[in-house]
Amino acid sequence: MGHEITPGERRVVLSAASVAAFLTPFMVASLNLATPAIGREFGMSAVLLGWIASAYLLAAAVSLIPFGKIADLFGRKKIFALGSLVYATASASAIVAGSTAAFLASRVLQGIGGAMLMSTSIAMLTSVYPPGERGRVLGINVAFTYLGLSLGPVVGGVLTQHWGWRSIFVVNAVLGFVLVGLVAWKLRGEEWTGGFREKIDGIGAAVMGAGLIGLMLGLGRLPSLDGAGLVLGAAAALFIFIFWEKKTPFPLLDLALFRGNRVFVFSNLAALINYSATTALGFLLSLYLQYVKGIPPQTAGLILLAQPAMMVLFSPLAGRLSDRVEPRILASTGMAVLTAGLLLLAGLGPATPTAFITGTLVLLGFGFALFSSPNTNAVMGAAGPRSYGLASAVLGTMRLTGQMISMGIATLIFALRIGRVQITPDVHPGFLAASRIAFLLFAGLSLAGVFASLARGTVHRYNRHDHLKEDP
Repeated sequence: MGHEITPGERRVVLSAASVAAFLTPFMVASLNLATPAIGREFGMSAVLLGWIASAYLLAAAVSLIPFGKIADLFGRKKIFALGSLVYATASASAIVAGSTAAFLASRVLQGIGGAMLMSTSIAMLTSVYPPGERGRVLGINVAFTYLGLSLGPVVGGVLTQHWGWRSIFVVNAVLGFVLVGLVAWKLRGEEWTGGFREKIDGIGAAVMGAGLIGLMLGLGRLPSLDGAGLVLGAAAALFIFIFWEKKTPFPLLDLALFRGNRVFVFSNLAALINYSATTALGFLLSLYLQYVKGIPPQTAGLILLAQPAMMVLFSPLAGRLSDRVEPRILASTGMAVLTAGLLLLAGLGPATPTAFITGTLVLLGFGFALFSSPNTNAVMGAAGPRSYGLASAVLGTMRLTGQMISMGIATLIFALRIGRVQITPDVHPGFLAASRIAFLLFAGLSLAGVFASLARGTVHRYNRHDHLKEDP
C-alpha cells in the first residue's frame, strides 16, 4: 500500500473530492434554470431541450466504467487530475458555442470530464479512510453534491436573468481550473491504484458504449419504429456485453464483484431506480414554474432551492448514521418519502400554490438525504480494495443511466403529448398533462425502489472485504 496516509493527506483528498462533487450537480441544477433561455437562442424544440442534459449524461455514462477501470489499473489520482482539466476546458468551450451542434459537443466533452471525476473521487476517499469513518466522509461528499444542487438553481437563475446563460459556464470553467490548481498543488503524494496491472478491455467498452447510446437515442425517438429498434438493439448489446465479460481474461467489468454479493447488486439497483425516478424532477419543475406560472428564473431558482437545501442539511447526518444503523433501513425509508413527494407533484395544475410546491420539495429533499449517503456507503463497503474505482464507476453508471432513463421518459411523454414543438401558452395544457403522467410513473418507480433497497439484506453483518490486502 506504501506509506501511511496522514490525517492532513486525507483532508486534502476530501477537499478535492468535495470540490469535484460540487461541480457537476451545480452545472446540472443551474442549467435547468437556463434551459428556456438556451432553447430560445438556438430555437430548440421541447424534445431537443432534453438533450441539453442528456448529451452530458450519455457521454458520462459511456465513459464511467472504462475510466473507473483505468483508474484502478494506472492511478486514481492521475485520472482525477486529467478529468479536472477536461471538465474545465469543456466548460470554457461552451462559452463561445455559436450553434446547437457546438453547444451540445461541449456538453459531451463535459460529460467525459465529469465521468473521470466521478469514477475516482469516491474511490480515492474509500482508499484513504478506514471503514469506521467512511460513512461520515461519504456523507460530507454527498453534502457537497447537494450543495451544488442547492446553489445551482439560485446562482443559475441570477446569472441567466442578469448576464445570460453563458455566464453559468464562465463560473464552471473558473471552478474547474481552481480544481486543476488544487490537484497540481496539493495532491503530490502517493498514487492510489488497485495494485495490479492488466490489459484494457476495449471490445467490452465499445459494446457497452454502443448499448448505452442506443438506449438513450431510442428512448428519445419512441414510439417510432426506429426508436423501438434502437432500444431492442441496446438490450441485445447488454447481453453481448455480459457474454463477452464472462469469457475475456481481462474484463472491463469484473462480474465476480456481483456474484454472491447481494448488498452490492441490490444497492446499485436501488440507485438506478432512485435516479430513474427523480432526475427529471428539476427539469420538469423548472419548465413548469417559468412557462406555466410565469415566474422569472431567479425566483424559480429560489423555489427549487428547497429540495437540495434539505439534502445538504441531512446528508452528513444520514452518512454518520449509516456507520451504526443498517443502511437498508435508512435508504428504504428515504425511497418511501420520495414516493410520497412524487405523488403529491402529480396533482400540479396552473393554480397550484408555490407554497405547496416548496413544501413538497422539502419533503423530497429529506427523502434524498436519507437514501443517498447510506446507499453509497453500502456499495463501497461491499467492494474489495482492488475494486474501489470500479465500484465507484458502477455506482456512477447506475446514477447516470438512471438519469438518462428519467430524461428519456420525460422526453418520450413530451413527444407523445405535445409533439416536437416549442413550449408556448397554446401547449400549456398538454405540458401539464405530460408532467402529471411523468410524476405518476416516477412515483411507481420509486415505490419499486423501496423493495429493491430492502432486498439487499443486512449490510453491517455482511463481509465488506475490508480484510483483503492490496497486491504488492
